[in-house]
Amino acid sequence: MKYLCLVYYDEQKMAELSQAEWDALNRECMDCVGGLQASGHFLEGAPLLSTDTATTLRVRDSKAVVTDGPFAETKEQLAGFYMLEARDMNEAIRLAEKIPPARYGCVEIRPVRDLMADGNLR
Repeated sequence: MKYLCLVYYDEQKMAELSQAEWDALNRECMDCVGGLQASGHFLEGAPLLSTDTATTLRVRDSKAVVTDGPFAETKEQLAGFYMLEARDMNEAIRLAEKIPPARYGCVEIRPVRDLMADGNLR
């Protein structure tokens, strides 16, 4: 089963890291991905640029409404994602424990559902 691991952290706290600390964290993330790839669990993933680069789109009454910034004002911001293949939620949790930015914020783990023409889960 596929699991989406959404990585969140406080961008202001991350901005306090030195360049050396930031580079070390990024190398650690790359090593984590390498290990997950080698074990066959990593399907896709990517880091995101900061929230000041975000644009949010909403469609209301058939009209697009575009605003600058992320979808919500929160302390922790979505920083990236890992798409993993795991037997069950327990294995997904064990794999997500290896995601380095979890030390700075959290990782939300959600099962991915298949989109079907009929009979979708809610």
